[in-house]
Amino acid sequence: MSEYNFIYISNSSESEKTNCRMEILNSEMVLLGAQAADKVDAIRQAGEVLIKAGCVAPAYVDGMLARERVMSTYLGSGIAIPHGELADLQSVYHTGVSVLQLPKGIEWEPGERAYLVIGLASIDQEHVQVLTNLVELLQAPETITQLVQATDPMVIVERLTRGRSETGWN
Repeated sequence: MSEYNFIYISNSSESEKTNCRMEILNSEMVLLGAQAADKVDAIRQAGEVLIKAGCVAPAYVDGMLARERVMSTYLGSGIAIPHGELADLQSVYHTGVSVLQLPKGIEWEPGERAYLVIGLASIDQEHVQVLTNLVELLQAPETITQLVQATDPMVIVERLTRGRSETGWN
């Protein structure tokens, strides 16, 4: 195992947990320097990463798009968190997070650009640490800039999976 911290989940019984662990975010789930035509394209790309990682069925991406039509997933400060609706849980195999880094950004809402598109798929509350870290990021614009400019996907993985007991932004 590398020096980086990961959040692990298991969808197996207690006796199998030591043998069946999965990362909800790893470097292969981060697309650096991505480009998207619009927010629909960005959501599709974030969803495709979740499909490729084995987190969701293709139908989940349709749920992410449907959710966006009902209510914007733009958080502000250049971050959007597209995710499915409750009815889409049947398309989630295990919790996962994808990150689309868009250095040029895309218009998410009129006058608002998203630079980090963080796709979420969760079975239970396993994504809470990532969301907690996102809330912290919203309070630190300089860190968002660092993540938007990162050239190593592990910088993003480490920051989004950092435990509450860890302090500092770098």
